[in-house]
Amino acid sequence: MILTVGNAAAGGSCVARAEDGRVVFVRHALPGETVRAEITSEGSKFLRADAVEVLTPAAQRVVPPCPYAGPGLCGGCDWQHASPSEQLSIKTFLVEEQLRRVGGFWWDGSVEAVEPLLGWRTRSQWARGIGFHKHRSSALQLVDHCLLSGTDAPGELGTVVEVMAAEGQRTVVVDGVPREGHGLRLSVLGRSFEVAGGGFWQVHTAAPTVLATEVLRLAAAQPGESVVDLYAGVGLFASLLGAAVGPTGSVVAVEASARACADAARNTADQPWVKVRTEAVTPQVVRRTSADVIVLDPPRAGAGLDVSAALAALRPRAVVYVSCDPATFARDLKVFLDAGWGVESLRAFDLYPQTEHVELVSLLVPPA
Repeated sequence: MILTVGNAAAGGSCVARAEDGRVVFVRHALPGETVRAEITSEGSKFLRADAVEVLTPAAQRVVPPCPYAGPGLCGGCDWQHASPSEQLSIKTFLVEEQLRRVGGFWWDGSVEAVEPLLGWRTRSQWARGIGFHKHRSSALQLVDHCLLSGTDAPGELGTVVEVMAAEGQRTVVVDGVPREGHGLRLSVLGRSFEVAGGGFWQVHTAAPTVLATEVLRLAAAQPGESVVDLYAGVGLFASLLGAAVGPTGSVVAVEASARACADAARNTADQPWVKVRTEAVTPQVVRRTSADVIVLDPPRAGAGLDVSAALAALRPRAVVYVSCDPATFARDLKVFLDAGWGVESLRAFDLYPQTEHVELVSLLVPPA
């Protein structure tokens, strides 16, 4: 069908209307374009489609740099056909919309670019070691080289083959078993970190420095203060916050993954005032918490309503919330806003160029 494409939507698509009135989510299109679209799935209320021919291109359309980006090909990227400035505009629109619609919060910021735009992934999961899945499909697109990770196909056969690569280092883990390398050793803001195979590390090469700098700025932790770092991963924020509060202060890092906690303990071994606890973040755990500052960096699902309510009830002097999903952040933010908290700062960073994703860092302050 021939469609005139409207605004961008979550999921890496744009919105159009079919002749029968149903919404069509069109991938590989840009706002304002007229395209010939091929339906890829059909429901009673909406359709999904690929723009297989662009009849009236937008001024911000570019040729995708990757030969595997396009209709019916690799599903790893969403916006390679958009110029860098258009990607930022699209993401700003989506963040603003989700914060307003889900969280009831009006944001007047803009998503900030972070270099590099290619070759930025520190980790990638290769299906069977030879390619990536197509969009919303178990079908496999064979890939020789990924421009986002800057790595060739590992060629190791397994259900999931994970490659970690940064600063000239490379680790290959096949179905949870290390096959090559022994993790990554990295430096962020003057502190050293070791990430074993399978341990979480920020996905963009610049993300640890960008996010840690902003977290430290917003937390403004002082010597002698107490800090709790929830969803602490391998201890990136905990270690740097530990340096800020010093031996007269305290940091408690809470992380559910035992493997990540082992890394976190190693990364903070020279800071005895930093304690690592292996447990899931639950409302009960939060209620037992006492701190001047709380930092949280949950997975894409967010902290959740119950954990957010427990955090809001604690009323530390500041909560620094790092989120990789604007929709779940907006949901959690509403809990704080309803409890009288305020948003003192909210910045968005494009730490996932060419994809739909974005990272938020916010400072939430309790009611006076």
